[in-house]
Amino acid sequence: MSSQELADFLRRRREDLRPEDVPAGAAPPPGRRARRTPGLRREEVAALARVSVSYYERLERARAPRPSPQVLSALATALRLTGAERDHLARLAGQVLPAETDAARRRVPEEAQRLLDGLDGVPAYVVNARQDIVAWNAAATALLTDFSGLAPEERNVLRVAARFRDTLCAGTSGAESAFSRQVAAELRAVSVRYPADRHLAGLIDEFATRDPDFARSWLHHAVRPVPGVRKTLRHPALGELEVDRYTLGLPGSDFSLAMYTAEAGSPSAAALRSL
Repeated sequence: MSSQELADFLRRRREDLRPEDVPAGAAPPPGRRARRTPGLRREEVAALARVSVSYYERLERARAPRPSPQVLSALATALRLTGAERDHLARLAGQVLPAETDAARRRVPEEAQRLLDGLDGVPAYVVNARQDIVAWNAAATALLTDFSGLAPEERNVLRVAARFRDTLCAGTSGAESAFSRQVAAELRAVSVRYPADRHLAGLIDEFATRDPDFARSWLHHAVRPVPGVRKTLRHPALGELEVDRYTLGLPGSDFSLAMYTAEAGSPSAAALRSL
């Protein structure tokens, strides 16, 4: 990753903060100078991280050497980063060696299909780091589509969503926006682990070009996990269903399990059971 990526990430996270987000007494008072930019000032972040203002300014301008683990930890605390964002920051700064394995070449865990088949009545599928759908159960086929009928390159969650948006999705644009942001955050984190994966880079360019919500989330360097998204689906036999899509990482792998559930006792839950 380039120093420009690190600089952009720091700037974006700084702009996300507000003076009221910082505990009282943790940073110098803002003084009388009017704020011309969103978020904290560079000197305020520098004070919180106990680094010089000039050094932090050079970091945000991509002109400073890579920070040490100690400085990264201080910056992460000053910027109030989540665990996922701390890991992302470390990778951007070269403190964690990027994986050399292609993002989609690792073998699907053997227990994944057993897990899918065991989720009786719960539509679910497994995705790899690129968000390619690599395994699914019968309930997912009944709810969404017959994935086996799609070409392998089309079995990607964003490509599937785009293909069936007009016929399958009946909810508001907000739900689809949240879904795009969810996938963008996952791919942003993966792109740092696999910087040499050209296929992954091509997918990101494709999605950013045709999906404005994905593009905005990508430019914002969002990497915080978004585990759940509520969607309204239009099923040809069951009508409109309000479902929640949850994703869970499979330990020890780059694969995740995506499940569709509905609120207990709701008509949508009864409809899902009928699948």
